[in-house]
Amino acid sequence: MSFNKIILVGNLGRDPELRYTAQGTPVCSFSLATNERRKDRNGEMQDHTTWFKVVLWNRQAETASQYLQKGRPVYIEGRLRVEEWTDRDGKPRYTLEVHATDMQFIGSARSDEPVQERAASAAAGPVEQPDITDEDIPF
Repeated sequence: MSFNKIILVGNLGRDPELRYTAQGTPVCSFSLATNERRKDRNGEMQDHTTWFKVVLWNRQAETASQYLQKGRPVYIEGRLRVEEWTDRDGKPRYTLEVHATDMQFIGSARSDEPVQERAASAAAGPVEQPDITDEDIPF
């Protein structure tokens, strides 16, 4: 038995790029950055960023291109693949790609809203929640 699964939580490094295959299948790609912080030999904290190329297909591709943008956090599950290609000098090159099978948006849908609009919404005051009793719970 073999298993190939990768889970990433990171931020988009660029806006998603949507295109279509010759058969009309939507495909979307973008770069995703994951960050970790660790101490170097001198004991100072260093940030290390790892970049991934993510590819989504079909309806998820269209959804990603519609709602995601550079800097937005996202959860991705998929399979790691090695793509082989030839550079301008004729040398073989390899790229790791994540072929996503699941995508989840992270954070508020309003996180890309301008700060002034969020501040105005907050100034309007809290939304009053109705009182809930044990009889209102359906189980």
